[in-house]
Amino acid sequence: MTEAPKILTVIQARMSSSRLPGKVLLSVCSKPLLLQLIERVSFAQLKGEVVVATSLLEEDNVIEELCVKHNINVFRGHPDDLLDRHYRAALKYNAEAVVKIPSDCPLIDPVIIDKIIKYYIDHKGRLDYVSNLHPASYPDGNDIEIISFKSLETAWKEAVKNYEREHTTPFIWENPGRFRIGNVRWELDLDYSSTHRWTIDYEEDYVFVRTVYEELYMKKNNFGLYDIISLLVNKPYISQINKKYAGRYWYENYLDDLTNIKEFKENYKKVING
Repeated sequence: MTEAPKILTVIQARMSSSRLPGKVLLSVCSKPLLLQLIERVSFAQLKGEVVVATSLLEEDNVIEELCVKHNINVFRGHPDDLLDRHYRAALKYNAEAVVKIPSDCPLIDPVIIDKIIKYYIDHKGRLDYVSNLHPASYPDGNDIEIISFKSLETAWKEAVKNYEREHTTPFIWENPGRFRIGNVRWELDLDYSSTHRWTIDYEEDYVFVRTVYEELYMKKNNFGLYDIISLLVNKPYISQINKKYAGRYWYENYLDDLTNIKEFKENYKKVING
């Protein structure tokens, strides 16, 4: 494998979720959801340095306090401009590449994290951005992106649309003519991205995630993708808990920000579907 760049894994977290406020601190197996996610990320071998990036808002003081208490790196930045927050965190930690992981992915598989990072490292100098999202294939909630610092800086300087700033990477993956983009698909050639929802945005998502943890965590704290799938095969009723939200994407909540809604939806579907 090619020599790895200095990697910073950024877990973005905030208290002000509009649909499920304070979700990052909801209890799962007697621990805040955020700590469970950080533990899962810690199992990845290629993660580099890990930092929780939260906002400067007073309501997010509790996130900083939690991180300090548990000796976890924390960075505070712009409340809404996540592109700026990631860029400034990268500057602080002298990162050559930044891994972006949302705090609403508490079932993320560390093996998949390593796969995406390894693909980027193996193509060092030939790719600017790698994810498992364009098109997606893994169950929703395994969202991993890695961006070269140079590309992140370009986006930070040039991105102007609200959703480009809030979601950090759209400026990069919407411009394949400017950036060299790679994607990692599920090796089984399956697509569970719109049928298996393992992210957390609604109360039902929390109940689903909590149930999965209660079934698996005490037996194996680093349970992975196939452990969850096996559980859902044996106990299919668990899949029904949040099934009504399967296939929902973030951009549906941001169409009012776009200057050309029809064009954006068409372009986004092209990227997602390949």
